[in-house]
Amino acid sequence: MNPWLEWGIPVITWLQNLGDWLIGPMNFFTFLGEEEFFLLMMPAILWCFDVRLGFYVGLIMLASSGINGAFKLVFGFPRPYWVSTQVRALKSANGFGLPSGHAQTSLAIWGRLAAGIGRGWGYIALGLLIFLISISRIFLAVHFPTDTLVGWLIGSSLLACFLLLEKPVGERLQRLPTGVQILVALLASLLLLSLGLVVFAATSGRPIPSTWVATAAAAIPEAEPINPRDLSGIIAATGTLFGIGAGGSLLFSWGRFDVRGPWSRRALRYIVGVVGIAALYFGLKLIFPGGDTLLAQTLRYVRYAVVGFWAAYLAPRLFVALRLA
Repeated sequence: MNPWLEWGIPVITWLQNLGDWLIGPMNFFTFLGEEEFFLLMMPAILWCFDVRLGFYVGLIMLASSGINGAFKLVFGFPRPYWVSTQVRALKSANGFGLPSGHAQTSLAIWGRLAAGIGRGWGYIALGLLIFLISISRIFLAVHFPTDTLVGWLIGSSLLACFLLLEKPVGERLQRLPTGVQILVALLASLLLLSLGLVVFAATSGRPIPSTWVATAAAAIPEAEPINPRDLSGIIAATGTLFGIGAGGSLLFSWGRFDVRGPWSRRALRYIVGVVGIAALYFGLKLIFPGGDTLLAQTLRYVRYAVVGFWAAYLAPRLFVALRLA
């Protein structure tokens, strides 16, 4: 086993030996770092609390997801339960392990929210949440401590870049015509996608050890076979990034959406918006072909772009039309 990772096995076993009573709480904290949770949280912020903060949270989440997918391919490191029978596999995961996406993205997103709050209690509470999300992944044996440390390093770097650049870059972009802003969103999305594709091609000759597949299957027989070279996550992140970027450009240019209003009206906004997300996501999934073909993956990009565009622009337009905003 790689010495970068091996030192983490005793750490995982020590955490797991604290007792099975921790399985439920650790699964809960893991959920708070899942992309599915963030994809529900981001529209709630954008539609009901703060448009600009919700938009920035969406951008940093999707950028982090795409970058994390590329780094995983670069390192190609396994997860603990793929290589060690000393740990208990309490959750399954198909992608490579390093860096931890939960540690990286939760630090970037919750860190951005803490900066938005700007209060000491916010930094302490959300810092503790980031730590617990990261520890949960080690406890569940889907990440080595090294994965978490590298995830924190990348996530903090990404957060620092966003905090430093989002205001000057945002102001400069707002001075551009809306069509140019949409083009910038498309180019940024395709640049991040190209990074993933280049790394995927460069690492295509690296085999997946059969022992990883066998050990993972023995640990969780009911789980799907591991498929760490799956590009679907990167494609989904970059497609959504374009949709949110383009939608945000149109939304800020339009300028008529206001999040204020009674909480009952905000709740109705969220319900209507999430129903729209579900209808588009599952409806297009039924229509578009699946698989790994070029057409299927291109349409996957389109599907996620449409969902992102709904969240950032079409849903707010509908809210105003329905007098929910």
